[in-house]
Amino acid sequence: MPTAAAPSSRATERRKAMVLVAIKMLTGDRGKYLGMVLGLVFTTFIMTQQPAMFFGLVKRSYGFVSDAALADIWVMDPMVRYIDDIKPLSDTTVARVRGVEGVGWAVPIYKGTTRVRLADGNFQNSVLIGLDDTTLIGGPPIILSGKLADLRRADGVIVSADGANNRFARPSPRSSEPPIPLMIGDVIEMNERRAVVVGISEATTTNMGVPTIYTTYSRAKSYVPSERKTLSFVLVKAKAGTEVGLVISNIRHWTGLAAVTREQFEQMTLWYVIQNTPAFTLFGLSAIIGFGVGGLIAGQTFYNFTLENLRYFGVMKAMGATNRTLLTMIMAQALVAGAIGYGLGVGLISLFSLVIGPRFPFELSWSLFLVSACGIVLLCVIASGLSMRKVIRLDPASVFKT
Repeated sequence: MPTAAAPSSRATERRKAMVLVAIKMLTGDRGKYLGMVLGLVFTTFIMTQQPAMFFGLVKRSYGFVSDAALADIWVMDPMVRYIDDIKPLSDTTVARVRGVEGVGWAVPIYKGTTRVRLADGNFQNSVLIGLDDTTLIGGPPIILSGKLADLRRADGVIVSADGANNRFARPSPRSSEPPIPLMIGDVIEMNERRAVVVGISEATTTNMGVPTIYTTYSRAKSYVPSERKTLSFVLVKAKAGTEVGLVISNIRHWTGLAAVTREQFEQMTLWYVIQNTPAFTLFGLSAIIGFGVGGLIAGQTFYNFTLENLRYFGVMKAMGATNRTLLTMIMAQALVAGAIGYGLGVGLISLFSLVIGPRFPFELSWSLFLVSACGIVLLCVIASGLSMRKVIRLDPASVFKT
């Protein structure tokens, strides 16, 4: 005696067989199949590439803050709006902050720009960062060669890898050969003072693409024109067991300066850059336009594909296929095309990032891939939904009319 589950099992097997038929129908018309897939590849690429460039620029805008990860709090002039909006403070500010209750340690840090005179006499703009002479807190997160402690050597500086390999590289004696990268022991000049390269670091590249140079705080002041105030920020670590929010309130109350956490300073910089940089709006518009154009191409192609195959769906309907089965077939076709297009698009964008990533801002993340995948699924649902209406309303008898 057959069990009650047998009819259900047979229905499932029939649906699986119909899905296989649907996929064969999809790949049988190679022209439209390739058109759908290429449209989805284009959509995936644009939907991922533009936001990745956007997030890359954003990350670079506050990279200096992220690199100084040891500090809990950044202290600055109250009028500072973002990382490069520096309002210099007096060096005595460090001692005032150290005297605030709850402060574990506080160190000065300098951030500014300077012109570097290279060995061949050319000048190159760069970002100069001066670290606390004693602790060297705020230094580059990754040292590729040399040691951070070598900054204490006479005239020692650490240069970012992008600068050492590109902007600061010496021309080769032979024009046909590539430039010679800056190496440990090479000498550069800033503000008519000698600087010896003691290390190469991996630091976050600035949006302007200029190299970054690290040195001690006292030495940094000699590498820039003399000013009455040179302190850019004070980096603070709260005492163990002390709430960071309480320390921030104490610093604001007793010094009259602005004090924010590292995350808050990153957010300040992020929103300022977004609101005041038109390029960020253009990236967002490009992603939306790419989604629309690619979606229209893929959706229109899929819709036309369904219209051309209505007679086959009509025959299946006349043979007893239910609307649910036919809708499952259409949805399967859309999702298969979407999965292939998305996979190829992700592969293309990954290859693209490997080619341009080292030189241009490009930030890929799992969340970005997830969002683009959701966008492709949405396109597939919309395209299949429009096609389903035709199939549901289809009269099976109409396919047999001459």
